[in-house]
Amino acid sequence: MATERLTQALCPGSLFVGEQGTMAQNLYGPGVRMGNWNEDVYLEEELMKDFLAKRDKGQLLIQRNRRLKENLLRPMQLSISEDGYIRYGDKVMLVNPDHPETEADLFLGGDLSLCMTPDEIKAHLSDELEVPCGLSAAQTKIPVGRNTFTILCAAGEVIGQVLRYGQNFRLGIAGGFADRMLYLSSDHRTLMKSSKRSWLQEVYLTDEDSYLNCWQAAFPDPQLRLEYEGFPVLANAKILINHCHTNRGLVAHRHLFLSTYFGKEAEVAAHTYLDSHRVEKPKNHWMLVTGNPRKDSSTMLDLPKPPAEDTRVLEPVAEPGGRNAPGAHACTRPM
Repeated sequence: MATERLTQALCPGSLFVGEQGTMAQNLYGPGVRMGNWNEDVYLEEELMKDFLAKRDKGQLLIQRNRRLKENLLRPMQLSISEDGYIRYGDKVMLVNPDHPETEADLFLGGDLSLCMTPDEIKAHLSDELEVPCGLSAAQTKIPVGRNTFTILCAAGEVIGQVLRYGQNFRLGIAGGFADRMLYLSSDHRTLMKSSKRSWLQEVYLTDEDSYLNCWQAAFPDPQLRLEYEGFPVLANAKILINHCHTNRGLVAHRHLFLSTYFGKEAEVAAHTYLDSHRVEKPKNHWMLVTGNPRKDSSTMLDLPKPPAEDTRVLEPVAEPGGRNAPGAHACTRPM
């Protein structure tokens, strides 16, 4: 009996043979640890200490991901054009105006703004912007960090100088960060480098300052393009944005969808689409949208469009008594 008691004390839960030759088993208690329990406890304590240290320093993945999203979605204030022209240093949104898509049944409608789009996987692992960074066109009209661009000088221009048709300029974006600037760039497509869906010339954001960052604004009407060369670029008006190095136009593919960190958006590439009259298609049209002076957080897209002179509603001429005069007819405003 003394041997059995000693076995139960030293090896609880083990099988042993009693004096009568019968098998017996002692069940484990709830506080009994098996294996290298001392090392397991040490590892748990170290993991907890490491977790608490990273949380205090803000290095957890959830914290870094939250900071990146806060910067990209930080509200921004667009520049207000007092004379209706775009100037170097202005903060604008690049918007592809709404137009019917005739080449596909499924497409993104409405005005699409050019947005920076970091890789979905890398965005969950870091709080910094990757280089190079992707681009897309999203259905948003609110100026935030990911869609607010700055008109930058390309060849010694002065900040505040009017941007003109045919003049080189760069488009920079900070993405909501205070000490970071990425430039809209493009280059000839290769077998290893092209857009994701259309396989055309890729457009991306980089921190390298080179001639690949240079763009030009062109008048959309080819018959008046040469006449407008050198004239100031109007704000909130349709223009063409052509890449200087490759002479390809910035385009929004509304029918080619991308699954991004912010949802379903359209692809952006560099390619010029011409119709049967050798005129650029609406997918190549862009607007440099400025801020609305009436409201702090809205853009000029929020203003209602004034009716054209030739499409004004005809108003009847009324008598002082409130009734229309016999034979009175509708009139239009003189041109």
